[in-house]
Amino acid sequence: MNKTIRRASVFSLLLVLALLLRATWVQFYDGEALADNQHNRRDTIEKYAYPLGDIVVAGDPVTGSERTKGSDLAYKRTYTDGELYSAVTGYSSQVYGATQLEGIYQDVLDGTDNRLKNPVDAVTRKHADPGDVVTTIDPAVQKAAYEALGDTKGAAVAIDPGSGEILGMVSTPSYDPSKISGSTDGEAWRAFTGDEEKPMVNRALRQPLPPGSTFKLVVAAAALENGLYDSVDERTDSPDPYTLPGTSTVLRNENAAAPCENATLRTALQYSCNNVFAKLAADLGADEVRAQAEKFGFNDAEQDVPVRASESVYPEEMDKAQTALSGIGQFDVTATPLQMAMVSAALANGGELVGPHMVSEVTDGDGSTLEDLSDASSHRVVSERTASQLTSAMQTVVDKGTGSNAQIPGLTVGGKTGTAQHGENNSKTPYAWFTSYAEDADGKQVAVAVLIEDSEAARSEVSGNGLAAPVAKAMMQAALQ
Repeated sequence: MNKTIRRASVFSLLLVLALLLRATWVQFYDGEALADNQHNRRDTIEKYAYPLGDIVVAGDPVTGSERTKGSDLAYKRTYTDGELYSAVTGYSSQVYGATQLEGIYQDVLDGTDNRLKNPVDAVTRKHADPGDVVTTIDPAVQKAAYEALGDTKGAAVAIDPGSGEILGMVSTPSYDPSKISGSTDGEAWRAFTGDEEKPMVNRALRQPLPPGSTFKLVVAAAALENGLYDSVDERTDSPDPYTLPGTSTVLRNENAAAPCENATLRTALQYSCNNVFAKLAADLGADEVRAQAEKFGFNDAEQDVPVRASESVYPEEMDKAQTALSGIGQFDVTATPLQMAMVSAALANGGELVGPHMVSEVTDGDGSTLEDLSDASSHRVVSERTASQLTSAMQTVVDKGTGSNAQIPGLTVGGKTGTAQHGENNSKTPYAWFTSYAEDADGKQVAVAVLIEDSEAARSEVSGNGLAAPVAKAMMQAALQ
């Protein structure tokens, strides 16, 4: 063999070896990345080649699958009462991906989760039957919240205080995820995403706003837990009107005739006295109020139910005047409806906060449990004594105070109203809040928080009692009666 042929042979052999090495590398190292690449059409075809598993409410699926026509994606997601349950399910789209429970449990619902495969399926690569996601949602509570919210922009959450189960979660205005589940739904997608009312935002979890006077429950808890006052019936040192520390700004009460000067915590909650809670926060100091707020769940950037909720914030680095304003749920304090429902749930449960969750179990195609999520963790937020005193004061709010629209014959109801400033110098329509709990004669409980972000009502008609309390009442009745 002459030198030229030998060199050509060696070079050709090296090329073959390089190709083999590259093929091996792609197959065993890059294969998974290529398979998971969002532009890999084969994955999408495989995902929608079979009917999807379901999201289940009270034993019945609120999702389904429909055979498509004229597409290489054989099935698309359908929804029963899509607008009613969109804040729970999220959406699953052939084009735009999946969100919320649809996204979190995507592998279970499309049958690709390895836990769904038996040994034979793993060897033969047979597509496994999809699993289901079983929620804690009570359809009666969900429907009551949705109908009561109506055309308003707002949200509502209901929690079982003893178990942490989320019984209802609604955000309005809503949207029908069926309209964006296929591959030719661009017009509907643009309409939803371009709507200034933001129907695809889950306001119950993802829209933290100033909680206003509902935050006074947290400040009252801090005052009792830190020994600033021993009882909700002990008179406080609270001048009316109250001048913010270090300023000439006078903080007044909404009701100038209310008996707020040196009022007890019970009376201060009953009449929602700004002077009392602003001074409480200033006297306690930001660190003490923050510590109490964080026990309730504020400043937790990883609040999963299992959908990730936005962080509810009690701010850092405030001066004394800002700390005083934080005591009435203003300055830079923000909360989601979920967070304010957690406050009432902890107090109703004797001071113990059970982790809120809206999935009880995940099952395989045969109904066997893959994950049991019913046993949630808990921690103590306040003492039983503090919880008992504050729930008693919340009952006074409903029986004799600003929360009268939440009264329900035959049930023990406690609550706290809130009206939070909106816009620079309170130039926009305020937010209306209500957080509450109810208990029946058998001890069954429910805790609720409602936010009305915009009702198109006149500014003078915006109040927690007028707008939010009736929604909470409807939810509590649905849960307990």
